[in-house]
Amino acid sequence: MEIEATVFSISGKEKGKIALPQSIFSTEPNKNVLYDVVRMYLANRRQGTSSTKGRSEVRGGGRKPYRQKHTGRSRVGTIRSPIRRGGGVVFGPKPRDYSFKVHKKVRRLAIRTAFSLKREEDAVKVIENIDFDVPKTKRLYEILMMFGLENKKILFLIDKYSKNVFLSARNIPQFKISLAKDANAYDILWAEILLLTKDSVGIIKEVFHG
Repeated sequence: MEIEATVFSISGKEKGKIALPQSIFSTEPNKNVLYDVVRMYLANRRQGTSSTKGRSEVRGGGRKPYRQKHTGRSRVGTIRSPIRRGGGVVFGPKPRDYSFKVHKKVRRLAIRTAFSLKREEDAVKVIENIDFDVPKTKRLYEILMMFGLENKKILFLIDKYSKNVFLSARNIPQFKISLAKDANAYDILWAEILLLTKDSVGIIKEVFHG
């Protein structure tokens, strides 16, 4: 069974219907899988370069700073002590790799869940294929205004790479553009509106079909 969506021209006119595959846009939501995949995506973006020095790494402290008794001060063995200013850090961060992997089938299920949630929210719009001879940010923004999407967070999935379309989109705030085959659950959930080109629907069906 297929779900139909209206296809609009870039001038805002209806140009017919297109079938959205039920296996992708009508999947029973699996929020546990969605959580794991989004957590993986965010963890893999972390640089993990934070670093502090422990007491064995800070400079100085080769000798006892002052004698043990009869000074009226607390006993100190080294200026590297973590309780002293300039001393080492206890259990501080060290460079590490935060990334981890989730099985490919799980990632695909999360993507289908994200697509289905957007379809349930009526946040999926399909337009005709788009291309420009030269970069035209103003023209692309006018298209968004025509659909009342200028103040929305938008993920635009296109069927094939077009340098002029990517250049046109890069200065529009809260607007992400990606190839349909590279869609991920995090970006889909981030977007308030999922904007698809007509041909990208076929690619989504081919790549993410369950």
